[in-house]
Amino acid sequence: MSSLRNLLRTVALVGMSAALIAPTAVAQAEPSPAELTSRIERSSAELERVVESYNKLREEIKTNEAAVARLQTRIGPLEQQVEQSRADVAELASTAYKSGTLRTADALLRPGGSATLLDRLGTIEQLTRQRQERISGFTANQQRLLDEKASLDATLTRQAAQARQLVAGKKQIEQDLAKLYELRRQAYGAATERPEPGAAKTEAKNVPAVAGAAGTVVRYAFGAIGKPYVWAADGPNGYDCSGLTSAAWRAAGRSLPHNTRMQWSAVAHIGRSDLSPGDLVFYRGLGHVALYVGGGQVIDAPSAGRNVLKRGMNMMPIQGYGRVR
Repeated sequence: MSSLRNLLRTVALVGMSAALIAPTAVAQAEPSPAELTSRIERSSAELERVVESYNKLREEIKTNEAAVARLQTRIGPLEQQVEQSRADVAELASTAYKSGTLRTADALLRPGGSATLLDRLGTIEQLTRQRQERISGFTANQQRLLDEKASLDATLTRQAAQARQLVAGKKQIEQDLAKLYELRRQAYGAATERPEPGAAKTEAKNVPAVAGAAGTVVRYAFGAIGKPYVWAADGPNGYDCSGLTSAAWRAAGRSLPHNTRMQWSAVAHIGRSDLSPGDLVFYRGLGHVALYVGGGQVIDAPSAGRNVLKRGMNMMPIQGYGRVR
């Protein structure tokens, strides 16, 4: 019996020793501020790609809607011309049968007889043929325009479906960002940067003296500093990256599409040594764009959760440089 007690005591001691020696279950480590920032930046970059794709579709839809409207304004008058020509032909036919001057008997009794009748019938036939040719031309043009409009309508329907898909994708990314922002709030005390209305006034003394349209653009960009990043927005209360550059150049009377890739296609490509204030700097596979303001500095809407700011132009790999024509 004593041996059994000794055995049990030994087992208990071994168990306690094992419990003391064995590592406790590893608790889930809270991500560090650096890890949180890295995760937020990755998600923000992905969101920006989705936003820029959405912006591109929206620009294409606007272009197609304008084309449909132009076609409609051409189709309307063309339809009126066709109807008028048909009415003219009907009137000619009615005149040919109802006019007493065209009755065969009357024509044969008059001087010239059958020759006069043939001349008159020939004239009517020629006029009728001309009217029919006009109708055929109008109808062909009308059909061509209607076919083109139908094609554009189909494109609009397809793009609307794609836009809905992009919005759904954006919502998912925003949900992921919301979780990360909550972690950032725990780490830093704030999920996102607060807008800084006074930042533009503080930077006002640093606005370079630039003449012409480029000067207007640079002043606009400085005035946007401190305003929040807002996806698909082009001001005045918030911007995404291509929204800021398009809004700044719109203030100078120039039109730029609200999409980074489209802006790259619209500008003249220049070298780094040719950069001057008002030029555009394109980044990371045309996923981001900023406005050059001189001295190696750009102003841009960085990413979700941040504000428009001025910073060094080499903050990420550069794709190229562009000048608005």
